[in-house]
Amino acid sequence: MFLFVGLCGCKGENTKLNEDVSFIPDEDYRKDRELLEKLQRETFEYMWFNAHPTSGMVYERNTGVDTPVTVGGTGFGIAAIVVAVQNGWITRDEALQRLLLLTNFLFTKTERQSLHGAFPHWMNGQTGATIAFSPKDDGADIVETSFLIEGLLIARAYFSGTGDEAILRKRISDIWKGVDWQWFTKGENNGLYWHWSPTHGFEMNMKIAGFNECMVTYILAVSSPTHPISRAAYNYWTSTSGYQTKTYNGYTIQASMPYTGPLFFVHYSFIGLDPREMADSFVPGGYWVRNVTQTLINRAYCLETAPKANLYSPQYWGLTASDIRGGYTASAPDNDKATVAPTAALSSMPYTPEYSMQVLWNLYLNYRAQMWGTYGPYDAMSLRESWFATSYLAIDQLPIVCMIENYRSGLLWTLFKSDTDIGSGLRVAGISPPIFTPGFPEMVVTLKLTATGYVPDACDLRRHPDTGLYTVRYYVEHPGSVTFSIVDTNGFTLRSHSVDASSGVSKFSFPQFMKPNDNVYVLVMATGEKMYRLPIRMK
Repeated sequence: MFLFVGLCGCKGENTKLNEDVSFIPDEDYRKDRELLEKLQRETFEYMWFNAHPTSGMVYERNTGVDTPVTVGGTGFGIAAIVVAVQNGWITRDEALQRLLLLTNFLFTKTERQSLHGAFPHWMNGQTGATIAFSPKDDGADIVETSFLIEGLLIARAYFSGTGDEAILRKRISDIWKGVDWQWFTKGENNGLYWHWSPTHGFEMNMKIAGFNECMVTYILAVSSPTHPISRAAYNYWTSTSGYQTKTYNGYTIQASMPYTGPLFFVHYSFIGLDPREMADSFVPGGYWVRNVTQTLINRAYCLETAPKANLYSPQYWGLTASDIRGGYTASAPDNDKATVAPTAALSSMPYTPEYSMQVLWNLYLNYRAQMWGTYGPYDAMSLRESWFATSYLAIDQLPIVCMIENYRSGLLWTLFKSDTDIGSGLRVAGISPPIFTPGFPEMVVTLKLTATGYVPDACDLRRHPDTGLYTVRYYVEHPGSVTFSIVDTNGFTLRSHSVDASSGVSKFSFPQFMKPNDNVYVLVMATGEKMYRLPIRMK
């Protein structure tokens, strides 16, 4: 923990004592931790208690034993089991026995061998038979398969011991090596096709391109130790207008679909992929900044652009795929059904913790009776229509526990990027850590709409639920002494501290030293003669 020693000002600035000298920081951040713990545990329990007893795979919905089990949702659930072990909700042996059951079923009972090593969207949890998702989608779904493999590789990295853990790793490796990613290029060496059916072949003709939920599909495809696609095939992913720079609600975003799409685009692939470590020629600013920006655009659309009758607010926002009244849709700024899905904001916790916590506390304090059940918040709600879902969907509930864990500890990101196959694939794809200029390049300043247009506002910081500290990521080119100061609007320095910084990206953390408020302050970083400024609020 960094502690401010003394009260020294930056060069050329006045210094004053904190006016609220009697303030003793409270422990409200512990309330955040308790609520996040409750949320994570209950959403994990959707996987643990709502899985088929024969296969261990999770049901698509909470509607009983006739519900299909879901391949992608099970992948998220496997990652959630790792989180549960790490947090002590289940024992390591309990997790192992469930995962051995599950992987044995995947390897021996499913139709993967007739599907070129891949899996369908839905299966019968008792027999392993494919259940058609639509008339021609009655075979392999390489995207759902990739979400399953993402979870399996996380488990393979986590369970690194001997005995049953070695058996589990071997079974996961066999499943991973069995997927023929190359087959899904249809021999064209130019992109992946989403579906293949023994009956209909590639008739669905859905090639995967543009920034959507499928980044991990392409990364796994180039990472395969047995059937990888080439870099030339990977290039199709980034080749269309859905991977170009666009501007919405004042924000410029790299690699974007029209109006950015639903928020699950920045969740599903990034349960494993660490966006902080990823940049390429299309997203030179890094996928972290890109994903934060998409989240902010989604929120800004809700607050600024959406019909006022939708009743969106800072405590009620977030458009993604979910149930809606009378059906299901992939809600997004260009497909707004006046319906908020809690997973949209809650799974965005790594990107926008302050804004995501506002949504969480609103759900818990004001809509608990209508929107909180056995497995956490229900799937969706519409204040405009006075409609509240009573459904749970695996692909909405389980990313919540995983992405919140990445916010709190980075556990799943660390495990996934430790995989040597994945490291090789990222290099083939031309993805490497971003190259930054000094300052605060990963901190995206929220914009404010004024009568004359959009202007920079501030980064709304929230204390981390486990440390109680505010944290800001910064970059310096060369190692050395760096001074951080917090300055008010009158130019007075409230707090100042020097650190010995290593070159590259680091984190500066500091404790709460005044009552949270809505005032904008400036965090000043001084390195030698150069100074970098970041407007912040300490919430």
